[in-house]
Amino acid sequence: MADVRRVIDGYDCGIAYMDEHIGHLLAEMATAGVLDETAVIISSDHGENLGELGLYAEHGTADDVTCRIPLIVRWPGGSKGVTDDGLHYNLDLAPTLAGLFGQQPRGEWDGRSFAPAIMAAARCGRPSLVLSQCAHVCQRSVRWQDWLYMRTYHDGFHLFPGEMLFNVKSDPHEENDLASVMADVVEQGRGILA
Repeated sequence: MADVRRVIDGYDCGIAYMDEHIGHLLAEMATAGVLDETAVIISSDHGENLGELGLYAEHGTADDVTCRIPLIVRWPGGSKGVTDDGLHYNLDLAPTLAGLFGQQPRGEWDGRSFAPAIMAAARCGRPSLVLSQCAHVCQRSVRWQDWLYMRTYHDGFHLFPGEMLFNVKSDPHEENDLASVMADVVEQGRGILA
């Protein structure tokens, strides 16, 4: 347990270090009088498993923890102190920025703008997301409502079952696979994935 504690504490320290330095940057911009006219966007490339699915310091699965990346947008004139819990793809950021700059997204872009969430705290998330991972684990998953359905094509030698189902609201650390007891919800996930 000491090794697990060290991994989690190290991760938390890295986040705290970054938070502190972002705070320094924001304070300097405020002192310079430019913070209110500056767009600030903070994100990441992936989340990290810290015990979810029995994995530590790993981000090779198509689960909610790995694929749910942080995104903080502070936009001049935008809503403040609002959390948008809607479902968005990372490719939605480009059309969102186009909209915030008063431009139309390019026709070939697949993303969907969530600028109304930034400017007016409006709900504009998608009904579901299909997520993929193909590093050393090959999985696709569906995230909708409170559910995460996962389909494993190659388990990366982690012995994952072919299908998993989690209620990410009541079980955010993905500890209780409900696939064997909630066939109707598994079928919904399969349908969205198909």
